[in-house]
Amino acid sequence: MPEFESFPSIRRLTRECVVTEKIDGCNVQVVFPEDGGPTLVGSRNRWITPGKTTDQFGFAQWVKDHEEELRAGLGLGRHFGEWWGGSIQRKYGLKEKRFSLFNVRRWGDDPRVKDPLATPRPACCHAVPVLYVGPFDTVAIDKVLWDLEYGGSVAAPGFNKPEGIVVFHTAASVLFKKTLGGDGHKGSE
Repeated sequence: MPEFESFPSIRRLTRECVVTEKIDGCNVQVVFPEDGGPTLVGSRNRWITPGKTTDQFGFAQWVKDHEEELRAGLGLGRHFGEWWGGSIQRKYGLKEKRFSLFNVRRWGDDPRVKDPLATPRPACCHAVPVLYVGPFDTVAIDKVLWDLEYGGSVAAPGFNKPEGIVVFHTAASVLFKKTLGGDGHKGSE
């Protein structure tokens, strides 16, 4: 007799979602191991080290330079974010580079999603901007995208060519992205 397999639970579509600005830079991570081991720095696909050609526009060196502040402020564990600005991708009209954390419940500034028990993020870090919190609704999401396209970046005010949005569906715990194309938000998704 075959092993019994149950049908998975189906998530409700109209549950809360959090929409943040998708920043065009490098997806990076910092890991402070639970076992007290050395700090690890990574790109989307591999570990990186300062001074190497794989240093992701100097992110590993930046982490090394800010390691004490990051370790004390972020704490143990894995922390994902975007390394952007300066000479990276769209540059956003910035001379400096920034590290913006993705976990807006823990590190963001928006009271609609911020965990009331969260500690402040380190001063050297930013968080991706929250653009919408509410029921998953494609009309509301398209309006957020339209506002971003015609109002410009929230992460870098005054920059008028933002990349797009990231939608986090809380019930399904799934991320979706929608980017702006050359012909408006009907462009690439």
